[in-house]
Amino acid sequence: MKKSYLYYSIAAIAVVGSFSSCKSKSGTSEKTGMAYNKREFGGFEVNKKFKRGPGPGLVEIEGGVFVMSGSAINVAGEELSNYNHKRETTVSSFYMDETEVSNTNWLEYLSWIRTTYPTDHEYYYNELPDTLVWRRPLSYNEPYVDNYLRHPAYQDYPVVGVTWEQAERYCAWRTDRVNELLLREKGYMTSFKDMNGGNSNSAAAATTNNSKGAFNTDVYLNGQYDDKGKRAMKDLNPSNAGNAAGAANTGGRSGATRNVRLEDGIIKQPYRLPTEAEWEYAALGLIGNTQYENINANKIYPWNGLGLSSAKRNTRGLILANFKRTKGDYMGVGGSLNDKGGLTVAVRSYMPNDFGLYNMAGNVNEWVADVYRAKTFEAADAFNPYRGNYYKDKKVADPISGKIEIDKYNRPVLTDAKAYKKQTWAEKQAAAPATATANTYADQRGFRDQANELYGEITLVTDKSRVFKGGSWDDQALWLNPATRRFLQQDESTADIGFRCAMTMLGASEIRSTGKPQFKPKAARAFKARN
Repeated sequence: MKKSYLYYSIAAIAVVGSFSSCKSKSGTSEKTGMAYNKREFGGFEVNKKFKRGPGPGLVEIEGGVFVMSGSAINVAGEELSNYNHKRETTVSSFYMDETEVSNTNWLEYLSWIRTTYPTDHEYYYNELPDTLVWRRPLSYNEPYVDNYLRHPAYQDYPVVGVTWEQAERYCAWRTDRVNELLLREKGYMTSFKDMNGGNSNSAAAATTNNSKGAFNTDVYLNGQYDDKGKRAMKDLNPSNAGNAAGAANTGGRSGATRNVRLEDGIIKQPYRLPTEAEWEYAALGLIGNTQYENINANKIYPWNGLGLSSAKRNTRGLILANFKRTKGDYMGVGGSLNDKGGLTVAVRSYMPNDFGLYNMAGNVNEWVADVYRAKTFEAADAFNPYRGNYYKDKKVADPISGKIEIDKYNRPVLTDAKAYKKQTWAEKQAAAPATATANTYADQRGFRDQANELYGEITLVTDKSRVFKGGSWDDQALWLNPATRRFLQQDESTADIGFRCAMTMLGASEIRSTGKPQFKPKAARAFKARN
């Protein structure tokens, strides 16, 4: 009996507190007896009402074990490099975009750049998709060169012509915009209404905030973006009790205030590209074929069955994805189009899979985070496998205050990680910048799959080769299988590669506990200082 995951994923927010047995239900430490969130006890703060949930556009993907490349179709003569090495793999729960990033989504990005940095033409130009990817010498595709990105006829179609590098930068930009909106709408920072003239008394605030530069999550969390709204967090540190700095915008409230911290559980995790393992797991959607850990039917596509068309009575015969049926058949016969799309189609087309994700097969291929190697998954870790770790540290501008160096776009300056483990204080003080950056222990890209010295010389594969998956409007059905994989250099783009974002899910792996058996540990007895 098939059990659809959508039954469990309608709600947008899952409560994390109920999963954690190590949390004290009282406002008192079980280990010291000191009260939390009290200035008189030192001001140590603990959020007892934390609720997790996805950022805008994301759906919940409950992780678990699956066979990486288990859905591979064995075709005579096919190169094995088109598939991963079959291996049992576990993926943590995470969030993923319901749809591919659309042209409208990308135009919003470009509009923000133009509005925020009106004279920085280089920044704007660097983020423009390459619309020339539509141009082919023996095909009349000029209308797409001119119209595909900007014309409203294609506004809900997936953005293409974007490199892996551009997709990464979009994810970083999206992170900051989502967190900024959250902080301003909740009143922890000056609201957009007050900043942009919605309030007659907001002119000074708008001038002050605009002078701070673009909001950046890391800079804000490091205390280098000083903007306190009407509901700014109270600072319970006793040493700051008499410091009312930043209280001017707090609606007359007295006392010191502070920035939101990571410990408050308000800031969202960064948007990022999904790993190859995450993408394949999400595309298969085996949760819809699973009951009590028993998978009753495997899949070779994101839907059930061996065919490419719907078997349901009211949609029988309709193609389930946007792909090329034969070398010359892109959309079928006029009057009865099969997949209803000559090139791409809107990002919400066909039926979503059992995780609620659209177009995990066909429409456009999708960038994933991994560096490509043909045999990575023969040796990759079984838990959250990924190849491409290149560790970076935020460059410290002032070792005394801990301030980080920022660039002209108000983003942290990153340097190569100095070590693969925590340094002692003496080592940290003695490390010279010139020698620290030369330490390559923290670069793990070649840890399991060492690159041949001739990579890039006698092969097309380098450390800049990135995996893409999913098949597209320009591919035949073979590539719709989630196990297939190909690669392209991270600074190149095509008319059939787009992307969607993911986000790490923190806390318990189980998303829905209702109706499932649970252990119920006894509530801890809070220590009472006064007995």
